[in-house]
Amino acid sequence: MARSKTNTLPDDIILNLEARLAGTLKPIRPSNDIVQRLRARIRFPAREEIVSRLGDWKKMFLVFGGVMSGLLLVITLARAFFYFLGRRQM
Repeated sequence: MARSKTNTLPDDIILNLEARLAGTLKPIRPSNDIVQRLRARIRFPAREEIVSRLGDWKKMFLVFGGVMSGLLLVITLARAFFYFLGRRQM
């Protein structure tokens, strides 16, 4: 199966297209109602809230590390049992 090559345009064509679009498309200002609704939806948390969330992440990493360590221990013990039981049957 042959791969199709992506067509690339020369830089002067792209720059010409960008200049044409910049002249054609005019910026618009959103209404104040839309701006107010967006400001109400976007909320920056307080510094104390950010600090408490970072503390929660540290606890989450500790829990995750403990679970992973436990899983490694269980896997190691299971491999040891399979190794010893396999040698005994030979």
